[in-house]
Amino acid sequence: MLDAAEAVFAIRGFDGATIRDIVAESGEPLGTIHHHGGGKEALFQQVVARRAEELSEARLAALARAQAAGDSDLPGVLGAFMRPFFDLSQKDPCWRHYARLVAFVSADDRWRALSARFFDPTARVFLAEIRALVPGATEQSVAEGFVFSVSAMLALLTSQERIGTLGVGRANEAAQIDHLVHFCAAGLAGGTVR
Repeated sequence: MLDAAEAVFAIRGFDGATIRDIVAESGEPLGTIHHHGGGKEALFQQVVARRAEELSEARLAALARAQAAGDSDLPGVLGAFMRPFFDLSQKDPCWRHYARLVAFVSADDRWRALSARFFDPTARVFLAEIRALVPGATEQSVAEGFVFSVSAMLALLTSQERIGTLGVGRANEAAQIDHLVHFCAAGLAGGTVR
């Protein structure tokens, strides 16, 4: 049921999705959905919550590995934040649906509490690392650069077909991730000092 809800919310957004859509996608009776959440908003929150801890743990573990390996420059820190999402999506394509949900949650103020609860604690760890690497940057400019970087990461996770249409077809994702990490690191290094 949660997989079905995740897929429907990813395709239609919170406002466009209906409980009937989720019931049809899941094949479960309507009562099962009401038993597990008490409505669309509660179900949406459950869907966002269920993968957040795994993603956070993967990111923090990647950061610890990067630091242990002496790879604590901007590309290393950004890679530790971004690469786990791609790694998880390689193991389970449903993580691409989750990326769309994270994009919705990030862009819509009514989900600010969800972001604060599930994403901000890990984001703050990475923001502190980035600020230490760009000492002349203001807290505001680092936050802006980080959000720009997260948006670019979510776009790559969810927009492969669009990139292929504008480019020369589907590219190697590992090369794209490397490009993304270095692109965002360059922006943070050069664009955050004001």
